[in-house]
Amino acid sequence: MSAIITEKFRQHNANQFVESFTEASASTYYLFLGKATAFSSTTTGGSDSSPPTPGDSPQEEFRAWDSMLGAKIITSSDIKYAVPRRNWANGTVYDMYRHDYTSSNTSTSGSSNLYDSTFYFLTSAYRLYKVLDNNGGTAFSGSEPTSESSSPFEAGGYVLKYMFSISTSDFAKYGTTDFISVTTDSTVSAAAVDGAIESLSITAGSGYTDGTYYAAVYGDGASQGTSSGAIVRITISSGSIVSFGLTAGTDTTIHAAGSGYTFGYVNLGSDYIFSDSSLSSSTTIGGGSGGAIDVIISPDDGHGFNAVTELGAHYVMSAITLTQAEGDDFTTGNDFRSVGLIVDPTTFGTSTVASSTTARQTYVVKLNTSSGTFDADEVITQASTGAVGKVVEWDSTLSLLYYQQESFKGFGTNATTGGYVAFSGTNQITGATSSATGTTDGDTETVTLANSNTLTLTSGYANPELQEYSGDIIYLENRKPIQRASDQTEDIKIIIEF
Repeated sequence: MSAIITEKFRQHNANQFVESFTEASASTYYLFLGKATAFSSTTTGGSDSSPPTPGDSPQEEFRAWDSMLGAKIITSSDIKYAVPRRNWANGTVYDMYRHDYTSSNTSTSGSSNLYDSTFYFLTSAYRLYKVLDNNGGTAFSGSEPTSESSSPFEAGGYVLKYMFSISTSDFAKYGTTDFISVTTDSTVSAAAVDGAIESLSITAGSGYTDGTYYAAVYGDGASQGTSSGAIVRITISSGSIVSFGLTAGTDTTIHAAGSGYTFGYVNLGSDYIFSDSSLSSSTTIGGGSGGAIDVIISPDDGHGFNAVTELGAHYVMSAITLTQAEGDDFTTGNDFRSVGLIVDPTTFGTSTVASSTTARQTYVVKLNTSSGTFDADEVITQASTGAVGKVVEWDSTLSLLYYQQESFKGFGTNATTGGYVAFSGTNQITGATSSATGTTDGDTETVTLANSNTLTLTSGYANPELQEYSGDIIYLENRKPIQRASDQTEDIKIIIEF
């Protein structure tokens, strides 16, 4: 049995994801950073220079939670539909929009699917154009287009349709070397005509009588086959049908676009050719052969009505900016190696879906008496309890030790038994490489942090702010280490293909 997953299905899934941010029972999404410790063959596999590919398994999700550093909520203003970026360059051959690409009717570039073809491009001024005709598969030859006309126009030997412009701010937030955001221009959308014929494909043929002729487009459009429907102006020169363009008098053109067509045909027989655009004076184009005019059907509701569906935007991009410590919830004293998305995590110790803008995911202990300086990533132990962890950051000013307990022997579990033990009580904590030590007096108190946020400690300890293993991790990416700093901002863009 032969079957396909259609572009409509991909688009439906992308739409459902986007809608989930704003619908009545909306989902809550967080971007998270994680993995302050190095990748290793003895733990995660891979290395910092060659990070491991995340597995799609419960184990991988558990480990992502164990190494999570901080999370930031994603709002509807942080997401956009996206498509692959295809830049305009003079001398480049682009594909043209066609409604009928198949394995036996491929694009100029050889694509058997419209959305794999290069039928649009982006200019340096961030204008996006759809190619309605590529001049028989020749290279664009001319200046960079600038028109924002709602009607098709000719440039560089091509027929183009202006779709939309990306604002400078949107391009800065969402643009990458490989992807761009997609939006629908309301003016262009309002001008679109459902089922209008705005493009043709010409087979020149030979032996025809030179001149200018007219023919109705038959099919299922409004008033099809009559002077009130779509009409093609046919120009024959040197016995051949001249390729489609928009230069009146020199090229075969669409005289009237009509509306409502889902298929269309142009008959070159003597009973269907006229010398006038009102189709009142029948004539003939002569006894030539091999010529044909194929009608290209516009997308649902017309070119430009919905840029998202017309361009095949089954990608959704999230773009999040992390500014320094983000209210003390993201460490600036260590690096990170993983990025991911969580949907509907709960607040620590509750079943309530989290709603805070940011969330710290490390454990914290306040050391009342300490000596030495704890090193980032070093192993810490609490001999009296058997607890083991790794340092994320040491705040010597406030005597706060931020740490994690990953599910690896010697990282977060007992090196001998593999059992997990939480740090607790007023027992001494010792750094394995720094030899720094410290204890807590076990007080319950609220500490004001560097950026004026507060941290509440219970018996000297603070838990992460999101409940571990709650919600679902729907995206996980491992990368080479990225060092954070107190004056640093990261722009993190995640592109999901449906």
